[in-house]
Amino acid sequence: MSNEKLKFEWVDNPDRIGERLFTFDGKKIYNLFRDYPHALSPIEKELFDRENPYWVDFFKDRIK
Repeated sequence: MSNEKLKFEWVDNPDRIGERLFTFDGKKIYNLFRDYPHALSPIEKELFDRENPYWVDFFKDRIK
């Protein structure tokens, strides 16, 4: 998928407290705590990192 078609968005899920979901295409939903960074494509990770510096710092120990 090209970078032009990707747009980072948080997904609201009021039924689940503490769950942080996000998407880039409105179809595939990622769980922040389960999927970041290993389940993201390089393009998705780049976009996520640019939009979310707090979470990049929070998970810095996951990146080798």
